[in-house]
Amino acid sequence: MKNLKKVATALLGGFLFVLGSCQQGPKKEEPTESKAEMEQERVEPPKGIISLEESKSLYDNYSKNRLDIIQQYEAERSTEKFEAARFTSFTYADIKQYIAYIEQEAKGAQVDISSLRFYFANYPDKANFPDGKKIVHPRQNSIFIVPTMETADGEYGFYIGEDGKAKLIKNAVGETAVGSTAKNGNKSHASFAPSFATSTMAESKSLNMNHGSSGPPPDGDY
Repeated sequence: MKNLKKVATALLGGFLFVLGSCQQGPKKEEPTESKAEMEQERVEPPKGIISLEESKSLYDNYSKNRLDIIQQYEAERSTEKFEAARFTSFTYADIKQYIAYIEQEAKGAQVDISSLRFYFANYPDKANFPDGKKIVHPRQNSIFIVPTMETADGEYGFYIGEDGKAKLIKNAVGETAVGSTAKNGNKSHASFAPSFATSTMAESKSLNMNHGSSGPPPDGDY
């Protein structure tokens, strides 16, 4: 009889335990990321971020110290109406693709990108670029982007040679390029005018980016 009571008690306890477990709702999933991990994902503003007031000041300085000179110079060159550019823009998608592309090519060449240089540029007074693309704004100022790498002699822009290795731009089109001389017969310093010594440059990969959209700013920006 005592054994029967023990069995009955054990069965009743097991039934109540199962019943209690069923009544408890499904456990809530704990977040997989800790608070510390989530905070680490936040990106701090770069040191180069400037205030709206400072950007307005820089914009106005350009208007006062450069714009009239450009307008006057272009008016003397041609009777056609000319409005100086105030910016160059690339789509966000293009910039992301460009960053991914140069990182890919630099990794393949086993070099690290040190910085991105934004060179000031000026479009020729022609209908098309050398690659056949239309020049939307002839004579307009623009920029082109050049990735750089560290060398034993300093930091220089580079491209990918036909052998897949990183080559210095200055050795192809700059002051040390064969045949790159100024009109006075001296070496042309800081020149980016094409002066290629060999035809092998056709097989090389340039990492320089241009063909952005240039023009006066939209009404209301500044």
